[in-house]
Amino acid sequence: MKKNMAELIGTFALVLFGCGAAVISGVSPSGPSGIGLLGIAFAFGLAVVAMAYAIGPISGCHINPAITIAMMVAGKTTTKDGIGYIISQFIGALLGALALKIIANGKPDFTMQEWALGSNGWGDGYGGAYSMTSAFITETVLTFLFLMVIFGSTAKNASPAMAGLAIGITLVLIHLVAIPITGTSVNPARSFGPAVLAGGKALSQLWLFMIAPVLGGLIAALFWKGVFEKA
Repeated sequence: MKKNMAELIGTFALVLFGCGAAVISGVSPSGPSGIGLLGIAFAFGLAVVAMAYAIGPISGCHINPAITIAMMVAGKTTTKDGIGYIISQFIGALLGALALKIIANGKPDFTMQEWALGSNGWGDGYGGAYSMTSAFITETVLTFLFLMVIFGSTAKNASPAMAGLAIGITLVLIHLVAIPITGTSVNPARSFGPAVLAGGKALSQLWLFMIAPVLGGLIAALFWKGVFEKA
């Protein structure tokens, strides 16, 4: 229960800090303002760093179903723990998005537009209007690289004190590339919370952000286990 609660709180914080930075501080109706793309990227990355040191000793700080599934496949997380983690992550993400919606509603001119609350998406009207193929490849490849960093920085011969920082910085780099394409998911729970409350196109496109990150994580788990752990 402590592990599951830690995952819930960590995912709640990730969505509130990351998506909150995009919704509240990132842009305005007149165009880019405030912290901008770089600031949003750092908000997500720093949220992971903070949570890694806060709940890492309790649950390992997955706060991402793609990570949990990859860890299960790699034999680093039990199925029992993994299922509990994933359920807690989705609940935490939904609560984080709900908290963000309540806060944002306090602004007089706030409206729930398409892809609201920092939802992920693609195509006409979203970011750089990239295609579905570009979105799928981006999410799969970047999640693969994200998991490779996670496996490497948490390996037995790695420095455990630096793992949270390495993982957080990697997430910043991922956002710098993917924000114009998909808004950056690499995390099904992070996409789930905002999309459920936003509805519309965000919800109809959610499937990609459930499948692509998990696929990227699975490839990374099999690659790491089959190549590096056998080396």
